[in-house]
Amino acid sequence: GDFAECRMIQKVCCIGAGYVGGPTSSVIALKCPSVAVTVVDYNEERIAAWNSDDFSLPIYEPRLADVVKECRGRNLFFSTEVAKSITEADLIFISVNTPTKNFGLGKGRAADLKYIESAARCIAEHAHGPKVVVEKSTVPVRAAESITRILEANSRNGNRFQVLSNPEFLAEGTAIKDLLNPDRVLIGGPQTEDGQRAVQCLCWIYQHWVSKDNIITTNTWSSELSKLAANAFLAQRISSINAVSAICEATGADVGEVAHAIGRDSRIGPKFLQASVGFGGSCFQKDVLNLVYLCEVLHLPEVAAYWQQVVDINDFQRRRFSNRIIASLFNTVTDKRIAILGFAFKKDTADTRESSSIFVCQHLIDEGAKVVVFDPKVREASVFRDLNFACNDPERVKRLVTVAPDAYAAVKDAHALVICTEWDEFKTLDFQRIYDTMLKPSFAFDGRLILDHGRLQEIGFQVEVIGQASRQQQQQQSMAGWSRD
Repeated sequence: GDFAECRMIQKVCCIGAGYVGGPTSSVIALKCPSVAVTVVDYNEERIAAWNSDDFSLPIYEPRLADVVKECRGRNLFFSTEVAKSITEADLIFISVNTPTKNFGLGKGRAADLKYIESAARCIAEHAHGPKVVVEKSTVPVRAAESITRILEANSRNGNRFQVLSNPEFLAEGTAIKDLLNPDRVLIGGPQTEDGQRAVQCLCWIYQHWVSKDNIITTNTWSSELSKLAANAFLAQRISSINAVSAICEATGADVGEVAHAIGRDSRIGPKFLQASVGFGGSCFQKDVLNLVYLCEVLHLPEVAAYWQQVVDINDFQRRRFSNRIIASLFNTVTDKRIAILGFAFKKDTADTRESSSIFVCQHLIDEGAKVVVFDPKVREASVFRDLNFACNDPERVKRLVTVAPDAYAAVKDAHALVICTEWDEFKTLDFQRIYDTMLKPSFAFDGRLILDHGRLQEIGFQVEVIGQASRQQQQQQSMAGWSRD
């Protein structure tokens, strides 16, 4: 049966030791003790971090270090010997970066597949015997077809390849939990006898811990499009509630109350209805723009415009929040110290890619603010790298930006504190202590709806909240209500 056919999967190679490849391979090693899993990357520094004695891994994910500790050296290995691992593997995951193109055809929307193509050529060069090749990276629809053509055109000794699509649905901060208890595992493959046999081989890996009912098999194109569509739908929900938050601020409605009312509708549900300063991360914007480009190439301009608006609303939300900070601080932030609490794009990760914090900081730096950043997991070098790139003026960034060792150091002598990431530890800060060290009036801007706003007002803060009218507007609306009475 399928199991007997798949006993051939004894060695797995994963090309790419990043946010997808590292955690995915670690969990496969944990759940498939009879399978040797080797993660390879040309980046020697990254591989050294995966192999570090103190488990100072190159990425932060809750529980990841525990999994690596249990498996590393037993059936989980990290190596720069890419060719050797490809040669020995029965099944190869491609988990390399697929950034948005920043030049040429499709600039700003299309995915740059140079790393995917490089991985495919490397596999073709070093493979011996039949291989199952699995695209794990987020790729545009029909990328598997391109990989297949590259492999077949460069194949040596008549090697046969079956290329599958197995998109990841991990949320950073909960990646290990998502891998151990997935909503579904999606596998797409060629509708041929050999293609379906390869699909069953990959199913066998996952069936070590995932129920057959939660493993969905499709054709390759459906699998690739499902990944883009899933992220586009999630991003759309965030942009939808953020659009509502703008209406709330203009009318006096409370976006938290509106989201609660909407979320109680069983057809809608409460997830991804948390208004914020905007979505970030490596996937949402990239995948939506990838979908936009796909629609343009397919001559579907109306569909492309629909999905483009999801990204446009996200950009609008970031700018709105920055403008609100500036307006509240008497229309100028020049030389004013502003504490940015949180630089990662979400809590429980050190990933800053497309983080809304970057864009808020950029807007404030453009206005001449002295920005002080604190994030419990993001390294100082990452903060300066991202802001140098965003502002394109390293000297200005060096002059205006400081990275603080803790939240209390960040807010000392600040005119305002700004919550940009929803870290749990920010909820339990001693805000009386913070208020006592800040300049007056002391402003608190909650871009993540995590603080006790009533308590902050009692202390003396001027509180401004995403999705709620400004305190000045609320007073004016209250006075207007009294005058009408």
